[in-house]
Amino acid sequence: MAFTENERKNVTNLMNVFIDTRRPPESVRDRVDLGYRIERQSIIIYELRRSFRGNEMEEIPVAKTTYIQKDKKWKIYWMRADLKWHSYYPEPEVTDIEKFITIVDEDLDGCFWG
Repeated sequence: MAFTENERKNVTNLMNVFIDTRRPPESVRDRVDLGYRIERQSIIIYELRRSFRGNEMEEIPVAKTTYIQKDKKWKIYWMRADLKWHSYYPEPEVTDIEKFITIVDEDLDGCFWG
């Protein structure tokens, strides 16, 4: 089930603020940038980088959270070298999107930003 209109608006506002604070300077955004997308009950944060094979931009996943409505919790995932999402074990779930944003921003274990 997808977010309600109000939930989606709240998530979009919070994510836009977060992404805007982490984006690189405009002068390099044609080579590297940061974005996110909402897929049903999940939010995926990704880097955009110029491909080594050409001029197209590639999405490199950074973090993912999925809202579990029955538990009223957000599960947190990070992309490992096997290119699969894995639960973020230092804190696999949180109760609000703001906490997810804080965890990804601080990245105390180097799982999201390296």
